[in-house]
Amino acid sequence: MKDFIRLYLDAYRGLSTPAWMLALVMLINRSGAMVIPFLGVYMINHLHFSLEDTGMVLSCFGLGAVSGNFLGGWLTDKAGHFKVQLVSLILTVPMFFLLPELDTVVKLAIGVFTLSLFSEAFRPANSVSIAYYSKPDNVIRSFSLNRMALNLGFSIGPALGGFLAAVSYTFLFYGNAIGAFLSAILFFVYFRNRKGNEKKKKEVVEDEGDRANLSPYKDVPFMLFSVLSCIFAICFLQLLSTLPLYYRNVYKMTEAEIGVILAFSGLVVFSLEMLVVHIAEKRFTARTIIVAGTVLCAVSFLVLNLAKGIPILYLSMFIICLAEILAMPFMATITLQRSSVKKRGAYMGINALSFSVAHIFSPLVGTRVAAEFGFETLWWGTVVALTVAAVGFYFVMKKMKLSA
Repeated sequence: MKDFIRLYLDAYRGLSTPAWMLALVMLINRSGAMVIPFLGVYMINHLHFSLEDTGMVLSCFGLGAVSGNFLGGWLTDKAGHFKVQLVSLILTVPMFFLLPELDTVVKLAIGVFTLSLFSEAFRPANSVSIAYYSKPDNVIRSFSLNRMALNLGFSIGPALGGFLAAVSYTFLFYGNAIGAFLSAILFFVYFRNRKGNEKKKKEVVEDEGDRANLSPYKDVPFMLFSVLSCIFAICFLQLLSTLPLYYRNVYKMTEAEIGVILAFSGLVVFSLEMLVVHIAEKRFTARTIIVAGTVLCAVSFLVLNLAKGIPILYLSMFIICLAEILAMPFMATITLQRSSVKKRGAYMGINALSFSVAHIFSPLVGTRVAAEFGFETLWWGTVVALTVAAVGFYFVMKKMKLSA
C-alpha cells in the first residue's frame, strides 16, 4: 500500500508552479462548462428540435472549433499564447449570456458557431503555454495535469449542470459565463509578464536547423497521424453528443442522472490519469500506448451492444475513460515533439483541429445513423472505425522516429 501511495505521489512531483496554475485555470473554466454535454438534450426537450436539426447545430460547434483552432494556432505564432488565451476567455463570457435568447435552429447554429470560434481558439495557445512553462522532462505529465484538471471540471460541471438544467436551462448558460469570467481573471493576474523557459527555447531553435520553418501541412507522417487522431476523436466524442441522447431515449434517464454518469467519467480520469500516464511513459512506447487506448475505446462501445443495464453504462464509461487517459496526452506530446519552436502554434493548432473536425462529424454522423438505423448500428460502426484507426496508428507511428 505504501508503495502504491509513493508511486501515486511521484506522478505529481517535479511539476512547475505555472503548470499547476494553468491546471487551476482549466479547472475553473471547465467547472463552468456545463452547457456542451446538455446541448443536445436542451434542443430536443426544451426547444423541441428534431434529432437531425440537433445534430446540425451540434456540428456548427465543430465548424466553429475548426475555425477557432486554425485561427488560434496562427495567432499564437504571431501574437503569443498569453494574449490569445486571455482574449478567448473574455470573449466567451457574453456569448454564454446570449445563447439562451436564441430559440430557432438558424439563430442557435450561428450562436453555437461563434461561441465555439472564440472558446476553441484557446486550445492551441494553451498547449503551447503548457510546453513553454513546463520543465523539459515533465512535458507529458504537465499535459496530463492540465487534462486532469479539465476532467475534474468536467465532473463538477455536468453534475451541477444536470441539477441546474432540471430547474432552468438559463441557469446553465449563466453558470458557464461565470466560470469563463473567473478563469480569465485568474489567468490574467498570475500569467501577465511571467517568463517561461526562454533559454530552452533559444537552444532548441539553434538545434532545429532546417526543420525550424517546416509547415505541419508538409509533414506527411504527422498529417496522417492527425487524420487518425480525428477518426479516434469522432468516435470518442459520441460521449458528448449521442451518448447522452442514448441515455435519455433508450434508458429514459433524467438530466440529473445523465449529469451523474458524465461526472463519473470526469472523476475516473481525474483520479487515474496522472498515475496511469506516469507508469505508461516509463514502460511502453507512445505507439503502444496510443494503439491500446484506441482499442479500449472500441471495447467501450462494443459492450453497449453485448449487454444491457445501468451497470453496463458505467462499465462502458469507465473503459472509455481509460482509453482517453492512454491516448490523448500522448497524442498531444507526439505533436509537441514533432514541432519546431517557430511552428509550435501551427502544429498544436493542427492537433486541436483534428478534434475540432471531429466535433463536426461526430454529432452529425452519430445523430443521422441513430435516427435512421438505431443506436445499436451506430455502436457497431464506431467499433469498426476505431479498429481501423488502431491499425493505422500502429503503422503510421512506426514511421515517426519520435514515437518509435
